[in-house]
Amino acid sequence: MFTITANEKGSREIQVSEDHLATIDRYSLFADLLASHGIVTDHTLEHLRLNVRSLVEANPDEPALIALLSDVLYHKDMKAFGLHQLINLYLHWNKQ
Repeated sequence: MFTITANEKGSREIQVSEDHLATIDRYSLFADLLASHGIVTDHTLEHLRLNVRSLVEANPDEPALIALLSDVLYHKDMKAFGLHQLINLYLHWNKQ
């Protein structure tokens, strides 16, 4: 289990499991997510949420996608800063 910081103050955290990262990898959820400038915004987060919701609708029996949505992407503290931390965690995890 990994922990990402959800805000700049560091007072909010979100738990991310190995399964969540594997799901991101399996569905290439971060591919082409960021514009060329690489800045993560709330719009980026909403775009990702919509993409994953579409995948859930197409694969309703895929519990890993539902878990990613409910545990991480729709976590009450998830904002653009948290998504940036999630992307960094994923990149680090994917290297290993």
